[in-house]
Amino acid sequence: MSKPSTKPPSGMRDFLPTEVLRRRHVIDVIVRVYEAHGFAPLETPSIEHLSTLLGKYGDEGDQLLYRLLHRRDALARPLEQAASEGRVALESELADQGLRYDLTVPLARVVAQYQDLPRFFKRYQIQPVWRADRPGKGRFREFYQCDVDITGTTSMIAEAEVCSAVATVLGELGFEQFTIRLNHRELLRAMIRAAGIDEALEGTALVAVDKLDKIGRDGVVAELEQRGIASAAGQALLDILATATRDNAQLLAELRGQVDERGQRAIDALGELLELCAHNPAGAHLQVSPDLARGLGYYTGPIFEIAVPDLAGSLGGGGRYDDLVGMFGKQQVPAVGFSLGLERILVVMAERDMFPTQQFGPDLMLCWLGVPPAAVVGVATQLRAAGLEVEVFPDKAKLGKQLQYADADGVKARFAGILGDKELAAGELTIKHLSSGRQLTVPIAEIDRSRLAALASADE
Repeated sequence: MSKPSTKPPSGMRDFLPTEVLRRRHVIDVIVRVYEAHGFAPLETPSIEHLSTLLGKYGDEGDQLLYRLLHRRDALARPLEQAASEGRVALESELADQGLRYDLTVPLARVVAQYQDLPRFFKRYQIQPVWRADRPGKGRFREFYQCDVDITGTTSMIAEAEVCSAVATVLGELGFEQFTIRLNHRELLRAMIRAAGIDEALEGTALVAVDKLDKIGRDGVVAELEQRGIASAAGQALLDILATATRDNAQLLAELRGQVDERGQRAIDALGELLELCAHNPAGAHLQVSPDLARGLGYYTGPIFEIAVPDLAGSLGGGGRYDDLVGMFGKQQVPAVGFSLGLERILVVMAERDMFPTQQFGPDLMLCWLGVPPAAVVGVATQLRAAGLEVEVFPDKAKLGKQLQYADADGVKARFAGILGDKELAAGELTIKHLSSGRQLTVPIAEIDRSRLAALASADE
């Protein structure tokens, strides 16, 4: 029997300490900004009922769901008996749950389940989701989404708030050049009607249009034909979508003359959102993009997507979904949200060297010679109580070996604390600044973060 592979499954990753700390840095910024905008935290289970997930994302999204197949109770009886009852019966027992595909559908379930939530429920959620997709650069099968959503209002202020939150996050992370692409599902539908495409084919047309940046104009026309849409109608639709002006007001004015009354109402909504965002951090980054489709089936109004130069794909997206909560309960609850893709952000920040200089190791490595281990533990506890990050060298070893380890890659302590029998008897610790080699013996009771900072600054 061959040895098991040490690699994680395709599309999944291990995160070593430096990567975890970088992720934590980004998440800390996101949490601080989201909470400053009045969003409260929410967490939901990784596993949802398939009935919760299916039928919310469109056919292509449903195909990417991870289904949980091997349930103990179902496997307790002979597989032959289950199979004899037919495939439907077997699947209903073995595949009635799945891993969540996004964080929006679970939110809709929560809003329908709990009646004591605030009327305007503003929540943020930062958790992993899973999609059985093909992995690629910045694309994984397990990845984190960082969502902000507002439920209970149709006011365009809600759109402005979620756009403000994500724009502020990107600005604080160091992104200077990014675009929040903006469109409206009703405007898209109006353009589809204007191209002569049957309303019954609107959904399938949107799925093809959403691939425009991936497969190009000719690829979209070919896929539209495969979906039963004539080439002439497909070409007409893409001609409308290809309006070239970059001025938002001029672009909306040009589109107004090409669409029906429903499309014009959508243009009015986009104009209102642009006006509101002129007063928040998102305004300078909004760009109306007629070709933006967003493939998920639950969007009903404005939709957004974040683009940065020299990156295929987006850093995040979202939109209004006024009908989704109603799928789980009797009452329709309007909602809008925006999701940042943590993995894409991390990839871009690493490539562009955008992370701040961080000290990944402990403040101090406690090295010891000729003293009882219990005394070493006691000193470490005292130093931690003073607010220091302290690692204890666990083995008996020569001092040189301990100091070499303290400065090794993957450890990189800023200081070494040397505890020998003389230091222990005097209640002192010899502190060595590892980058300069300078050292000083200090009473243990006086050692804190400010004392270490002073010692470090003296060497700079």
